[in-house]
Amino acid sequence: MSKVNVAAERLVDAPSETVYRCLADMRDHHANFLPGNFSDFTVEEGGVGAGTVITYSVTAGGRTRSYRMAVSEPEPGRVLRETDANSSLATTFTVIPAGAQSRVRIETSWDGAGGVGGFFEKLFAPMALRKIYEDELNRLEQYAKSLG
Repeated sequence: MSKVNVAAERLVDAPSETVYRCLADMRDHHANFLPGNFSDFTVEEGGVGAGTVITYSVTAGGRTRSYRMAVSEPEPGRVLRETDANSSLATTFTVIPAGAQSRVRIETSWDGAGGVGGFFEKLFAPMALRKIYEDELNRLEQYAKSLG
């Protein structure tokens, strides 16, 4: 079994405080810019930042998986992390101020399967997920800009 890592990063034309608020506020903002690959987004506990628990499903590569994610803030205002309660999957959102803009990175890692299935997972899953994250970053930019 090997670790699978996927990341997408880009400059977002919105201030870092606004971008981070969009990411951290699961109750009022986060679901509004998720691509169609995400479904059934529900806030179970909390709603903003650390201590929040969310559930959702992601469809990629013809497979749909459900997640129950606990949110933490290793660096409040800069780094937000979602960790799945039922697997090794974890996603980290990093927001770095860049003047009136922000550099935003979405990175996910998990313990991949072994054998032939693991080989194909490591080969194809990153491409599919990276495309989803690039779409999410574009949507995040448009959403954050709409907030002013």
